[in-house]
Amino acid sequence: MNPESIIAALTIPGLPGWTGLLAALALALLVLCFLVMPFSVFGLKSRLESIEAQLDELQAELRAVSARLADAPRRPLVMDDLDMPSPPRANETRTPGTGRAEPRISWPRNSYFMHP
Repeated sequence: MNPESIIAALTIPGLPGWTGLLAALALALLVLCFLVMPFSVFGLKSRLESIEAQLDELQAELRAVSARLADAPRRPLVMDDLDMPSPPRANETRTPGTGRAEPRISWPRNSYFMHP
């Protein structure tokens, strides 16, 4: 297979001959991108290793803090430390006639707004 036959096969009917060359170049660029892509991942390895080292340090610190807390002497529980709420008061029963005292309003019989 020669390049002219490949370009002729890629040429879109009804368009100029250079469209086949353009399609071949686009396909070659796509193949090149897929070949080069794994090499871009190698630059991440050092960054991932540093993140892993930081994670190991944090886990070691967490283990040390939890071991220190487990070994610390515990304070004995004293009743003064407990904040117990007082029991609720019994409900007072009211007689029906002893409601809130409201003032009596006596409007004047001949009001300014009322018309005869």
